[in-house]
Amino acid sequence: MTATAGPGSAAGRPCPYPDCTGAVGPTGFCALCRRSAASAPAVPRPRTPADADPPAAQAAPAQPPERPRPAPAPGTGRLDRDGLVQLPSIPPPPDDEVVRRTARRPEGGRPCGTPECPGTIGVAYDEGPAPDRGFCPDCGAPYDLRPQLGPGDVVAGQYEVLGYLAPGGTGWVYLARDLALPDQRVVLKALLNTSDAAARRNAVEEMRSLTSLHHRDIVRIVSSTRHRAEGHDEPADYIVMEYVAGRPLDQLLRMSDDALAELFGEPFALDHVLTYGCKILGALEYLHDQGLLYCDMKPENVIHYGREIKVIDLGAVRRADDRSSALVYTPWYAPHRRERDTRGFRVDTDLFTVGRTLEALARRAAPPAGLAARSFDRLVGRATHDEPAARFTSAAQMSRQLWEVLREHRALGRGERFPERSTRFEPTAVLFGADLGAVPALTHWTGRPAGGPPPDLAAGPPTPQETARALPGPIADPADPASVLLGGLAGDAPERTAELVADDPQLRTVEMALWLCRSYLLRESAGTAGTAGTAGTAGTAGTAGTADTAQAEGWLAEAERLLGPETAGYDWRLPWHRGLLYLMCDQVRRAEGEFAAVYATVPGEWAPKLALGYCAEYLGGRPGPGVPPPATDAERAVAAAAEARAEAESTAYYEAVRERDRAQASAAFGLARLRLRHGDRAGAVHHLDQVPATSRTYDAARVAALRVLAGRLAGQAPTADDLRQAGERLARLPHDDARERLVAEIRENVLAGRRPPARPALWRYALGRRPGGPDFAALPPGELFAGTDSLAGLADLLYGSLRALAGQAPPALRAELLDRAYAVRPESLV
Repeated sequence: MTATAGPGSAAGRPCPYPDCTGAVGPTGFCALCRRSAASAPAVPRPRTPADADPPAAQAAPAQPPERPRPAPAPGTGRLDRDGLVQLPSIPPPPDDEVVRRTARRPEGGRPCGTPECPGTIGVAYDEGPAPDRGFCPDCGAPYDLRPQLGPGDVVAGQYEVLGYLAPGGTGWVYLARDLALPDQRVVLKALLNTSDAAARRNAVEEMRSLTSLHHRDIVRIVSSTRHRAEGHDEPADYIVMEYVAGRPLDQLLRMSDDALAELFGEPFALDHVLTYGCKILGALEYLHDQGLLYCDMKPENVIHYGREIKVIDLGAVRRADDRSSALVYTPWYAPHRRERDTRGFRVDTDLFTVGRTLEALARRAAPPAGLAARSFDRLVGRATHDEPAARFTSAAQMSRQLWEVLREHRALGRGERFPERSTRFEPTAVLFGADLGAVPALTHWTGRPAGGPPPDLAAGPPTPQETARALPGPIADPADPASVLLGGLAGDAPERTAELVADDPQLRTVEMALWLCRSYLLRESAGTAGTAGTAGTAGTAGTAGTADTAQAEGWLAEAERLLGPETAGYDWRLPWHRGLLYLMCDQVRRAEGEFAAVYATVPGEWAPKLALGYCAEYLGGRPGPGVPPPATDAERAVAAAAEARAEAESTAYYEAVRERDRAQASAAFGLARLRLRHGDRAGAVHHLDQVPATSRTYDAARVAALRVLAGRLAGQAPTADDLRQAGERLARLPHDDARERLVAEIRENVLAGRRPPARPALWRYALGRRPGGPDFAALPPGELFAGTDSLAGLADLLYGSLRALAGQAPPALRAELLDRAYAVRPESLV
């Protein structure tokens, strides 16, 4: 079958070389001169009437020629058009650097080529060199591993051999000059042992594979030819391939750190490794779409040339359904022997070799910032998992997670942010920990004793139930028959949907079961679902003690049943829902384990990191259930160290989410709460101020920053500088009822922090004190304190604020607010 080029393909256009009249074929090479169109020099095309300057330009005075811009330094860390890191440009190496004039003896033994023979040929004995010719010790068949060609030999009257590139797995690889085009280099590949029947079959298969493949990151075949070398009776088949003039990745890894940094323009980093990985996976995805497996991915089979890469050596390529022919692989990069013998090679096996390749490359990379190193380790861990069912199932799936980890690394290490919608989780604007950014309700001033101090700032972690409702749900699998219905269902009435599912078995799908699980779990009636749960219980429904939670657990079990035992153990959606279930039941430690499993499966996604950040913050290093509190200094030191580790973990997770997308305000609020643990108001405000104005939670972040500056923190009142900043921020808020409540809260906090004990004699003394005295710090000027210079003036301002709030209140609260207003009048205080 002849390949045809698409409308946007280069195939079919005239050859770009001036001295050739041929046309470029589907492989990207000219059918006449056989040169690569991609390597053609840039030649100015003839000027056409359409290119003529417009009249205005023709009449304009001549301008001095523009000074050419200097080429950007290699490895500047910029992104290319594919969103990957722009790799440094590697020039073609001289021929004498890549070829050997003498053949290197093949190392190690290799299987005999005689069918059904288990023998091994080319094995060294008595510590001597491995023989390159002889007879199989089992079947007696002769073998000859010596190359048939040498420097200066001419193949088919056209290709002059320059030297040896390397002995491949099944063939010798030569660099040759095309005598018709002296500047054109090609690669010739022939069998290592011409008497090896299996190798001949593999060579034919490789030729067919190469002929049918056309991908920018896969080496291409130019032609094939036959040649009988001097001294041989039979001609040998040679594959003529394009020569990729660059450096194999394993050669880069052998360079010194200084040389590698000079080549890349910066230290070799994880984003370079991830870019290599995405490009390699793009090539393998193409192979898999053709029903082929690569089987032998490793750094030496990838060439970095110019700013691109190309996968070479397709000698191990095989059909995906081939379970009989011999495997060609490199042991360390392939799965263990038991798996190779029992299931052969599959798509996930190819991805295993890519994981090992990335692992080898990452050993030379500079340590990445923040959580990116852990995310990369999780990604490699999944790709190279001992259990095949736990691995990535497609190159596209693995590439997407590589892309996400690359974005995380760039955000954490370079401050670059490219917010984009997740392909696994639904977007959410729900904020957990929102109490910090909420304007106080009128009930903030009611229901507490008159004369008592106002409550401290809500700086602790939110409840697990609030967090569970704020975390996103997975995007429904579009292949699920019920996925199109889910968006139109009423989440607050799951009973009606459950009845429909009972009546129509076709609606009983995995996505419908997961939707019902979330709907029962997260609707408002489940808000008090779990307050007495312990991590030691076997089930969660009985722990929560609610019908809704029991229904949620039942539908989660139904989803697991529908998936089947072989899939359910590795589907990340199940542990995600179990984590939400445990949060609703106050079993945060068990939820943390479930979210960790999700992170290990989709390490590039932000949602599991946000959930893990909350779990670490909430647990705070506290011991598990049933563990007594520390009683000795040594135990307290251990507990303090555990708390510090938990805070560092929470900070790392929150920062990874926040740096990827500043609009993820839950992470910013989490970081602010962690700073408030140490009384660091400025650090908390810094995190809140980074929520962008385009975020739906921007107003909540502004209110939270104001309250952090002016609130009571562990019983401590704000400083004069904190109040000055709070006043400046308050001036930018609209004049409405919410603003009045914020003003009243700030004034009450300040008065409570400056008033002496409630004894009339001391109050009579304190009310007359002026700013700057020993017991009354100066208040900043501005509208917030209206120039007051005494406690009496501050108390009068608060009295006015509380009277204003009473005007907003419904009748049930108005009387209590008026009583509180009268209680703070200066006349009442004395």
